[in-house]
Order: sequence, then structure tokens, then C-alpha cells
Amino acid sequence: MRKKKKGTPAERAKANITTFDVTEPSELMTFLMNKLSGISRTTAKSLLSKRQVMVENKITTQYNCELRPGMKVKISKDKGRKEFTSSLLKLVYEDAFLLVIDKREGLLSMGTDKQKERTAHSILNEYVQRSGKQHRVYIVHRLDKDTSGLMVFAKDEKTKFTLQDYWDEIVKDRRYVAVVSGEMEKDFGTITSWLKDNKVFVTYSSMSNNGGDKAITHYKTIKRANGYSLVELELETGRKNQIRVHMQDLHHPVIGDIKYGDGVNPLGRLALHAFKLCFYHPVTGDLLEFETPYPSAFKKLFIKQPTAKKEETGKEQKPQNI
Repeated sequence: MRKKKKGTPAERAKANITTFDVTEPSELMTFLMNKLSGISRTTAKSLLSKRQVMVENKITTQYNCELRPGMKVKISKDKGRKEFTSSLLKLVYEDAFLLVIDKREGLLSMGTDKQKERTAHSILNEYVQRSGKQHRVYIVHRLDKDTSGLMVFAKDEKTKFTLQDYWDEIVKDRRYVAVVSGEMEKDFGTITSWLKDNKVFVTYSSMSNNGGDKAITHYKTIKRANGYSLVELELETGRKNQIRVHMQDLHHPVIGDIKYGDGVNPLGRLALHAFKLCFYHPVTGDLLEFETPYPSAFKKLFIKQPTAKKEETGKEQKPQNI
């Protein structure tokens, strides 16, 4: 007969993690050796290599990671984690209930009957199944294939349904950054419309209720240069193609958008990245905050273009009669 696990899932999850507050500047290796009763460097390195150490809720394997006062270091008792490597996504956070990843553009979130190519879902499934064939991951939400950035996957069905059913209450902050065509007229604003798919699955927007889903997007213009704008977008609702359609509504479509754009594509990709995700853990209730840098390719579009040097002839130029 199987032993019944003691305590709630939240109690078991918290019991599996020890949290330490950083009170003075230190390297992670030194901090671990001091806090864990003078463990050896070999033991500390083992904790790091087995991905059992998190700094500010991010798995950290670098022994010389610089710690600052106010940070939190968490050590998991779960020793079953394997090293994760993939050129298509980064594993940002992992615990017994969920995974947070940073997906590259061009990678599908999950496959369909028609699309059997490699996906974020299949890559993560292969990873967790190295610890046991019965293990698997569950998709919680999706990013478009050509959108990069932060995504959450669940490790069990209960966690998946909790995240999906209470998504609006659980997610505290969800933001994207985009490069759009043309220079935005306003520094900030809000777009509200109703989104509905037509018969060929193209989403269209109506400023009055057309029976579709109400969508609200808040935007802030970060920079304007070279005929582009760098815009930060905060979703109040998470509808299909919401950002892309709303930027089209403003006549500043996301560059590289084949479906809702204007043909401008200097990067050879959709310039949309999910850079910030803050949510309450569906089991422990802890607030988890994740942020990735703006893609470097986006920033390059805003570098000041060199002006052509005036031709030096050594002689004074006389004005021409026109």
C-alpha cells in the first residue's frame, strides 16, 4: 500500500526549498559555503551543476555569480534535475510544479496535427522524461511561432488547470516589447476594441462590440528613430493576435508581421518579444518575477545613422544659380 504524502502541495513545495537572504555583497560560491554549515567547494559545485540553486528565482549554475544585499538565494532538495541545453530556448526557472522558459523566434509553442516539427513542448518533454518516462509537461499558454520570450509550462494537469482557470488573477504583470513601423504620435495610451476571427481565421478589430472578445492593450513609446518606434506593451487581456491587430489599428504595425503588417521587415523576423512575466505561484502562492533583456537586434535599429561627410575640395564652393 502506497504511503499518503503528508501536508498540502504548498507545504510540501515550501519544505523542499530553503531560502536565504543576502545581507552583504558576496560571490555565490562563498555564500553557499558559509550558509550551508561550511560545505566543501565540491559539494557546492555539485548543487550548482544539478541546478538546485536559484538566485532571485532563476536557476543559477555560475559559482562566481555576484550577490547583492536584498537578493534571495533558494536551494532545492530535488536532486533529480538534469542539465538542460538547447539552442532554441532557455530554461529560466524550474521547480516541482512548473517551468518558465525564454523561447526563440521561429519555434512553435506546441505542434498540431498538420505541424509535426520540433516545438518548445516537445523539447521540454524530452528534458523531463530523462528523469522518468512517466514525466511530461503541459502547455499553459502560447506565443506565436515568430514571437520570442517568456512562457510557462506546467508539470502536472492540476497545476495546468489552476494556471489556465485563474490566469487573470494569478498573472500580475505581463509585458511585451515591439518595434513598430513609423514614429508613434503619442508617448503612451490605451487601445480597446473587440476582436473576432473571420472565416479564413484572420483577426479583425471593431471599436464597438461586434460579439467578439474585448481586448485592452496599454502602450508606452520608449524610443523613436530611423522611421521606427520601440514600444512597450502591457496586456490587460490576452486575446489571440491582440498586440499585432492593435498596432495595425494605430497604423503602426509590428515590423516583420506578414499577416497584419505593411511589408517592412528589416530584421527578417517578427519584432515582438515577451520580456516580462510576473505571477503568483499556483501552489505556493509566492510571487515569481521574470524579465529578459530587449533583443539586441531591436536596439540596433535605433542606432543613429552616420551622416554623409561633405566633400572636401579645398576650394570655396560658389552658390549655383537655379
